[in-house]
Amino acid sequence: MTGEIYRKPVMFAIVATVVILIGTAITMFIPMLTPQMHPRLENLKPFTALQLAGRDIYQREGCNNCHTQTVRPLKTEVMRYGEYSKAGEFAYDHPFLWGSKRTGPDLARVGGKYPDAWHYRHFENPQAFFAESNMPVYEWLKDNKLDPAKIEAHMKALGFPYIPEDIELLKDKTELDALVSYVQVIGASVTKKAVPMATPAVTEKEHISNPFAGDPKAIAAGKNIFAKNCAVCHGENAQGDIGPNLTDKAFLYAEGDVPDDDYFEIINNGTTPGMIEEGRTAKGGMIPFKDTLSKDEIWSVVAYIRSIQGK
Repeated sequence: MTGEIYRKPVMFAIVATVVILIGTAITMFIPMLTPQMHPRLENLKPFTALQLAGRDIYQREGCNNCHTQTVRPLKTEVMRYGEYSKAGEFAYDHPFLWGSKRTGPDLARVGGKYPDAWHYRHFENPQAFFAESNMPVYEWLKDNKLDPAKIEAHMKALGFPYIPEDIELLKDKTELDALVSYVQVIGASVTKKAVPMATPAVTEKEHISNPFAGDPKAIAAGKNIFAKNCAVCHGENAQGDIGPNLTDKAFLYAEGDVPDDDYFEIINNGTTPGMIEEGRTAKGGMIPFKDTLSKDEIWSVVAYIRSIQGK
């Protein structure tokens, strides 16, 4: 009886197809419908009305064509972008915006990395932050008011919880407000690793002196570099704006001066929330310049900052 089917190729093909389809359904499709296949991180929350509006704008403007939103579990990527992506952080993403090309940097861990003011300025003029950036200017988004009725329809379609007051608050919001709100929530559900405590401060003999301290040419060069790279956050005269005032007697929000090499380290490495330098805790938000400025250029910027401090 068993040998009969081998002499009937059409019947054999039909039976083989049915068996393969049943096996596929049991091993692939049925498990996909179980809750275990759709985990959610403990801190993950549904998008708010404003965040969802921003996500729609992010898609509309094709931001995912240049930016990815996924960090692969590779040492180089984790070192550059942060904790690798988890399946549970995308439970509310419909569709996923992982992307496949990094013309711009990955944004999977951008949420909370910079203050809102930084993002507003960056969207309005990306080249003010990164002179060689080819990112388009999105300043015009602040002239477009949101459509609360349309956003409410999206909330209903995706099953996200909201109350009438949430929709009411959208009346005075712009598309730029929404985009910033969305960017600030990307990756925010992932618990960030604790920042390790800094080693004890080195003795004065171990500090590195600025090789360009007091050098007029280096100070002039540092002034130009500061104007191109730092003034957008610290103000034209370094008296503070998005970033802190660099002309006062405080460093990392604490009174008292620090050696030049601490300024160098901050400019070179940037800051992350909770980072400790010379016993002072950083709030984060400053980008690193180690990949865009040479060591001599960073020392020149330090020399310029010291000059306007009168030191």
